[in-house]
Amino acid sequence: MGNRLSKIATRTGDKGTTGLGDGSRVDKDNVRIHAIGEVDELNSNLGVLLAEALPDEMREELVSIQHDLFDLGGELCIPGYQMIKEEHVERLDALLAKYNATLPALTEFILPAGSRAAAVAHVCRTVCRRAERAIVTLGKIETINDFPRQYVNRLSDLMFVLARVLNRFAGGSDVLWHHDRKRG
Repeated sequence: MGNRLSKIATRTGDKGTTGLGDGSRVDKDNVRIHAIGEVDELNSNLGVLLAEALPDEMREELVSIQHDLFDLGGELCIPGYQMIKEEHVERLDALLAKYNATLPALTEFILPAGSRAAAVAHVCRTVCRRAERAIVTLGKIETINDFPRQYVNRLSDLMFVLARVLNRFAGGSDVLWHHDRKRG
């Protein structure tokens, strides 16, 4: 790949445009750039989660997901290009099944709380949902592949499940929402 980032401050975006991977330029508030930015923010939040104490196997899986998200950003950056495929979605489905099998069934909604790692996983989940909305919006305007949308949909579900797992890893449990609590 060579030295692709030999110069960081290029000044080419000073007029409010940015370059896509195919060489074209678009406004920095373009729908495609929003989607790329949401995926980048998600990846950065996963980096924060990786700074927490995590089970080793989960850490490896999250690092792999970070690489997928970088690929997803690349796919979004190059119109008509595909990097996220069915096997990426299937891998998330397998992780969902693996981790969900260790958890008790939910009888109430849970709050995005508990251990710090679980709370960060919930932040990742909500940023992932925002990235999904941005990808859906992009798909209404331009033709994009189905797998990026499916990938972030599964990933948000996985982050919910991992938050529950992380609360248990920290010695706690789910923080339940109490719909019948006294108000006042």
